[in-house]
Amino acid sequence: QVQLVESGGGLVQAGGSLRLSCAASGRTSSTIAMAWFRQAPGKEREFVGAIIWSNSNTRYADSVKGRFTISRDNAKNTVYLQMNSLKPEDTAVYYCAATDRIVVVSTRYGYNYWGQGTQVTVSS
Repeated sequence: QVQLVESGGGLVQAGGSLRLSCAASGRTSSTIAMAWFRQAPGKEREFVGAIIWSNSNTRYADSVKGRFTISRDNAKNTVYLQMNSLKPEDTAVYYCAATDRIVVVSTRYGYNYWGQGTQVTVSS
């Protein structure tokens, strides 16, 4: 019932910035939370950050806290991930996720809608 499309990935040098977008369509009115995850080659998909829809509270992984910021545009049904001070270890495919259930926001299993992913590559 919900479709998610990520955009904004690319190649950037260490210390640079990127802004990812996740556009949601379909029946989005029941959304509880939206999140960003990332997966590097050969590694598990890991939590990056999330936004609680009802109050706009955000939560972040320790590895990105202070560098990444999640925001939303309710009118556009779009969530953004602003990534600053990028490091080579941030290189991964970044996925947008959404859930209409109450979940532990930092785990992937409760999210029932996923985007296709967008590649972020940070060079040294």
